[in-house]
Amino acid sequence: PNGSSGIKILLIRFSSIGDIVLTSPIIRCIDKQTDFEIHALTKHQNKEIFSNNPRVSKVYSFKDSTNEILKNLISEGYDYVIDLQKNLRSVKLRKKLAVKSYSFPKVNIDKWIIVNFGINTLPKLHVVDRYFKAAEPLGIKNDNKGLEYYIPADDEIIPESIDINLKEGFVAFVIGGQHTTKILPAEKVADIISKLKLPAVLIGGSDDYNRGEDIIKLLPNMGVLNLCGKFNLNQSASLIKSSSIVMTNDTGLMHIAAAFEKPVVSFWGNTIPEFGMYPYLPSNDNLSFIAEIKNLRCRPCSKIGHKKCPKKHFKCMKNQDVASIIEATNRLIIQGK
Repeated sequence: PNGSSGIKILLIRFSSIGDIVLTSPIIRCIDKQTDFEIHALTKHQNKEIFSNNPRVSKVYSFKDSTNEILKNLISEGYDYVIDLQKNLRSVKLRKKLAVKSYSFPKVNIDKWIIVNFGINTLPKLHVVDRYFKAAEPLGIKNDNKGLEYYIPADDEIIPESIDINLKEGFVAFVIGGQHTTKILPAEKVADIISKLKLPAVLIGGSDDYNRGEDIIKLLPNMGVLNLCGKFNLNQSASLIKSSSIVMTNDTGLMHIAAAFEKPVVSFWGNTIPEFGMYPYLPSNDNLSFIAEIKNLRCRPCSKIGHKKCPKKHFKCMKNQDVASIIEATNRLIIQGK
């Protein structure tokens, strides 16, 4: 990392995985367009994503409160703070650090209006472009080179070491999500996999393992591999990197897939791409297919998600059109070669 000017900048993003991956273009552009030293502040469980980025000189993290590292942050003597979290906690911290700070337009009111009244006042901007508004005062411009994600060498996985059938290409199917209403149901996943031309591996955390088993029960003798909970985040990212295509709910791994410029088929339930969190592929938009049920009056029903469908019908996921998803998948596999 640079830093020859003696100017130090602190970038704040506490969570979650996807949001942190989405900060990578700003980090790259600061690194390439200035000689500032870049530090990052995040929650303890997300520290590694910043630590693995060679453009970041130092990472501070906390478990419960930013007060745990406040003294250290003050003693760094930052020149600027870029706040890409912009919540009560980060705003309070900026006041305590008492240095020049910048943040981005969060559009929470616009999200509230569309969720509650179905009126779309959202700006037609990806969240990455909104993030860049925080760096604009420092003269930082978006280079439109997309996202970055760094995998440590010892977390690289060779797919054929898991199963020789993966050698000629495979589909990485990300089956999890933070909220049930953002997760494609097992029956729908199984229906899609049964029509794929390539072998499929199921990717997710240990809490997705049982869902993976439910999917496999619906697909006897298809050789689908349930890898949920078997690998850490970087190893899962490595599998995504070596896959032919990624099929995924709106999750952090979707953004990691975009960082590797993989063809991505993403499934959208209660949330909508218009919130600005769709796969960010500025130079390769045609590698992305958004699977969603448009014109559902109840959608979006939340800016985040629910434990179950408030209307009890879950049409946003159950009515997903498998035929158009398969058609797009086959097209994107060819394109991605």
